[in-house]
Amino acid sequence: MIQQLAFYLFSFMLLLAASMVIAARNPVHSVLFLILAFFNAAGLFVLLGAEFLAMILVVVYVGAVAVLFLFVVMMLDVDFAELKRGLLDYLPTGLLLGFVLLAELVVVALLWKTLPAAHTALASATPNGLSNTAVLGRILYTDYVYYFQIAGLILLVAMIGAIVLTLRHRPGVRRQRIDVQNARTPAMSMKLVDAKPGEGA
Repeated sequence: MIQQLAFYLFSFMLLLAASMVIAARNPVHSVLFLILAFFNAAGLFVLLGAEFLAMILVVVYVGAVAVLFLFVVMMLDVDFAELKRGLLDYLPTGLLLGFVLLAELVVVALLWKTLPAAHTALASATPNGLSNTAVLGRILYTDYVYYFQIAGLILLVAMIGAIVLTLRHRPGVRRQRIDVQNARTPAMSMKLVDAKPGEGA
């Protein structure tokens, strides 16, 4: 009974927060509602026994992505009123995509209820004596270790490419050069001037 009550509470708050993300006029409020939606989705993952996904959702999305997005929104002077003027032009396309996604979810739910092997797969998904995190770690680092390393390499190349594309060397900007600083001597740093009486230094 308590689990069902928590499920309906988290689900209602998740739907409400997701609706306010797109309905709020203030972009900062939208990001705050997005953080609330992430927390409620993490609660649903905990109820499903996927505590690893719940912690990833909180640590990665709330702790990094949403906070970074909030920082960008507050720092940049973005005219969101101008961006939302053409919202009605894209409304039919958005409704069509939403209907397609809803139909796919309904098909998945119906197949899950009708297929007899689905409940067996659910029962044998996590072996006895192992947590959800241990099972995911064992699968990732044994069966899919090469794919996992390739994915990390692709992300590393993408990060380096983004840094190279956005790095600009502007002329006239003084930059720090560690080798020149380490090679400096007292003779290079100081200049002794023999000032005569009556002359300024």
